[in-house]
Amino acid sequence: MNLIECYNALGGNYEDVLRRLTSERLVKKFAVRFLDDKSYELLETSLRENNIDEAFRAAHTIKGVCANLGFDKLLHSSSDMTEALREGNIDMANELFQTVTEDYLLTINSIRALDD
Repeated sequence: MNLIECYNALGGNYEDVLRRLTSERLVKKFAVRFLDDKSYELLETSLRENNIDEAFRAAHTIKGVCANLGFDKLLHSSSDMTEALREGNIDMANELFQTVTEDYLLTINSIRALDD
């Protein structure tokens, strides 16, 4: 799968991120680095432990990275979760976690399918 196909598969905005990063090489470099980010694992653990502050930090980090990389689908679901956690609504955050998980898995699996 090439980079444009990857962005289409993960519900991203390739053209927008390409304008910001200016080269396909940089877009791919940072997209692949997303696989090493531990924010999703921190979010999962923090929700399980009802640690709203850490869950908020993790969701906010995911949201920011997705905004920078044009991962729009995951950006929207992580943004909704960030706002629920900002309000201290752990029940809503736990409900939203299913969608964040689906979007996260779609994102990482699409990145993993990139051609070398």
